[in-house]
Amino acid sequence: MSMNRKQKKNLIRIIVSASLMVGLIFVPVSGVLRFILFLVPYIIIGYDILIKAAKGIKNLQPFDECFLMAIATVGAMTVAVINDGDYVEAIAVMLFYQIGELFQSYAVGKSRRNISELMDIRPDHANIEVDGELEQVDPDEVEPGSVIVVQPGEKIPIDGIIINGNSTLNTSALTGESLPRNVHEGDEVVSGCINMSGVLRIKTTKEFGESTVSKILELVENASSRKSKSENFISKFARVYTPVVVLCAAALAVLPPVIMMMLGNSAHWGTWIYRALTFLVISCPCALVISIPLSFFAGIGGASREGVLVKGSNCLETLSKTKTVVFDKTGTLTKGVFEVTAVHPEIVDKNTLLHLAAHVERYSAHPIAVSLKNAYLDEKDECVIKDVEETAGHGVKANVNGNIICVGNEKLMKLSGAKPVSCRHCEESGHSGSVIHISRNGEYIGHIVISDVIKPNAEKALAELKRTGIKKTVMLTGDSEKAACAAAKKLSIDEYYSELLPGDKVDKLEEILADKNSGVTAFVGDGINDAPVLSRADVGIAMGAMGSDAAIEAADIVLMDDDPLRISKAIKISRKCLRIVKENIWFSIGVKVLCLILGAAGFANMWAAVFADVGVMVIAVLNAIRALFVKNI
Repeated sequence: MSMNRKQKKNLIRIIVSASLMVGLIFVPVSGVLRFILFLVPYIIIGYDILIKAAKGIKNLQPFDECFLMAIATVGAMTVAVINDGDYVEAIAVMLFYQIGELFQSYAVGKSRRNISELMDIRPDHANIEVDGELEQVDPDEVEPGSVIVVQPGEKIPIDGIIINGNSTLNTSALTGESLPRNVHEGDEVVSGCINMSGVLRIKTTKEFGESTVSKILELVENASSRKSKSENFISKFARVYTPVVVLCAAALAVLPPVIMMMLGNSAHWGTWIYRALTFLVISCPCALVISIPLSFFAGIGGASREGVLVKGSNCLETLSKTKTVVFDKTGTLTKGVFEVTAVHPEIVDKNTLLHLAAHVERYSAHPIAVSLKNAYLDEKDECVIKDVEETAGHGVKANVNGNIICVGNEKLMKLSGAKPVSCRHCEESGHSGSVIHISRNGEYIGHIVISDVIKPNAEKALAELKRTGIKKTVMLTGDSEKAACAAAKKLSIDEYYSELLPGDKVDKLEEILADKNSGVTAFVGDGINDAPVLSRADVGIAMGAMGSDAAIEAADIVLMDDDPLRISKAIKISRKCLRIVKENIWFSIGVKVLCLILGAAGFANMWAAVFADVGVMVIAVLNAIRALFVKNI
């Protein structure tokens, strides 16, 4: 990454000041002339620090690192004038401080550049067709229900449904997933994806301000406003710490000489003032003040690049402590789409059973009817369907090629005259869900099992959570006991609760939160009915691609590709970030305390002070940048 104009200017100042300082060492002058000559590189490298310190004093907010550096270096220059000593130390302190600031600025810039890659998903324009010609307009001007045209290489500007065209989409900016996604007419697409091949005509379903890309950018831009306990601690610490060390330095400069004079000894004012100035340079808290927010900033940025959007560093900190993860079932651990998972005929073959069920349900929009029609797509055979009659809560009856076919539950079978003894549930291992029974002319001919299919990575995600150190996993669902039990068993979930209404989910979560053994509890959901539970949990995690707006709004963390495997990834990222934060806190404070003691005792000079200030800051910033690299975590 190239430097910006300000960074280049500071680099030139550092080079010029360092060159002058080194050159003046060999110039054989003394007295006032020597002071004036060395004052030139000092002013070049430190004028901005002196100005900021003066503004702080003017605004009655003097206690910051600029104030400390100004007092220390001006004091060191004064001592050198009195003793006709060496001005190099004062200039070197300011020089190394500016090198550290330049490095920190460069590092933060690099973090922002990485995060700005996410910001590149913001579309520049939308194409609408006017009199056969494409016209570029601001995405904000496009109303819901409008038709936009997205050409190859362009970003999809607004969420919508494809009404014409097939293509491949690059979704990596949203989900972190490198594999492209194939889309066709009728598919729902979200803004921020890049159209890689064919021309797409999309009917918009939202305004630009409510579209996925706007929501993501809003989340990332507002993340810094929600500070963690660690960041709040550092802010409070710096406000108290700085005036305390200034008073300690003043005491170190005055009290020992006064006591020595009272004892009849020489005061050695110069020695103690020098130690006090060294103490001030060492005490500068910039390593903590800079590296801690930078660690969280980098952690949030790294997570964003992996398709995990974190709404604030406080959420990241809480997530790192998670011990219990509670899941919604439908749409979270399962696809939320019914599919035929088993066909068990009695006196006909499988194809015939599916054929009859699908044709009876041909005109129904019920999810179960849709799954039956999707399972039997052969529409070439000639079927005469008439007298279709749907009985609420029972099923559908119709005349198919002269045969009375009933498709529904056991109650409908009894009404059709089919023998109840044949109406048995599927008991085969692994086949659980809604059982659809079929009779023909009053004779039971078999049943079909329809169930919500578990997501491909769900089983792996639960196993990975256990390896991550999660102590307990729980599933809350409105589904039947049988369906919930089968899903929990397949996924190795510790506890499950079925047939819950939205209010029941909140009550059950309250019970889990009240259990001291649960620790910090995260809830993962996607539907509108999950919003209250997401808000109540210690950490709410929403599925962002297919999740409802209410769930995304209520959550603290959003998974952009709905992959439950991202949950363990998010936890690992948060733990790495918090580990780095703690390393920086302990390292910075530890080195500071050691050097402060050595400085007060006279064992540390200005060069040691430079390391304790600038050196520690550089090391802490370098360590903080590690939070960006989470690809292979």
